[in-house]
Amino acid sequence: MTAVEGNDRELLDHATRSIAVGSKSFAAAAQLFDPATRRSAVMLYAWCRHCDDVIDGQEAGHDARPVSQEEVNQRLAGLEAQTRAVYARMPPQTEAFAAFRDVVIRHGLKQAYALEHLAGFEMDVQQRQYVHIEDTLDYCYHVAGVVGLMMAQVMEVSDERTLDRACDLGMGFQLTNIARDIVEDAGVGRCYLPRAWLEELAIPEQRLAELQYREALTVLARRLVDLAEPFYLSAEAGLTALPWRSAWAVATASGVYREIGVKVKQRGSRAWDSRVSTSKSDKIRLVVTGLWRAIMSRGRRWPDRPADLWQRPRHACPADRRATPEAGSEVLK
Repeated sequence: MTAVEGNDRELLDHATRSIAVGSKSFAAAAQLFDPATRRSAVMLYAWCRHCDDVIDGQEAGHDARPVSQEEVNQRLAGLEAQTRAVYARMPPQTEAFAAFRDVVIRHGLKQAYALEHLAGFEMDVQQRQYVHIEDTLDYCYHVAGVVGLMMAQVMEVSDERTLDRACDLGMGFQLTNIARDIVEDAGVGRCYLPRAWLEELAIPEQRLAELQYREALTVLARRLVDLAEPFYLSAEAGLTALPWRSAWAVATASGVYREIGVKVKQRGSRAWDSRVSTSKSDKIRLVVTGLWRAIMSRGRRWPDRPADLWQRPRHACPADRRATPEAGSEVLK
């Protein structure tokens, strides 16, 4: 395969198509960023979407197909090798990695965050068992919390307290996603519900998609949505540290995902009859609400982050350096 460099317009077009098909919710919120931030945000999304699609054998998050264990291991190894190659300043092999390379150079994304995101896909590849809710939260961190950290870097956030809030938003997103997709995930052999919860309600993991367990699943879905709420509330405090356009986009995205959780709870046992989503009118209302929340966040003093809320791991990496255009061809640790 030949290296793919791509010009700026080609890479942005590729990323924009990726987000338009892969996530209408995020695509709507991304329109609210200032142009430079929107550009980097959608290009980072394109890389995340590409990695997810490669592992699941799907297109833009849809129509996943079975992939052999040997093949999926090879795919994961390939993604990790290509990610490390970006930080080693080697030519990218795909448009998604060319876009990722651009974002790394512009914003100095930490290599640790990128590799931790891939570690989340490894959990899927290895069919990790989630025994307790702490195990599920660890998964949420790797596949979504760390994406919040990278998106925060795109918005030029560097202080740890605001990064905590960005991670919290990703955690809320993923808990909502898990609740919405319980039955869909079960259809491809995946379950992110803690085994302890399933045993509590006598739900066999291999049969949880069966109609007879829908009422019991409703209890667990509501529990997940309720668990997401303190993460959303914590993330709200991070708005004040963001440029106002970024605060507007983030507040809108938060509102859209919270709305999905609300609808999952409202539908009860029918939550999985069709995929829960927000309508166009919902999004318009949430854009307006997001604007109000962003405005009200300006200069506001927020309470400290709750001490009992799940805390992301810290990276004590004194050698970690930002990937700037002046960094040359040296490998970034």
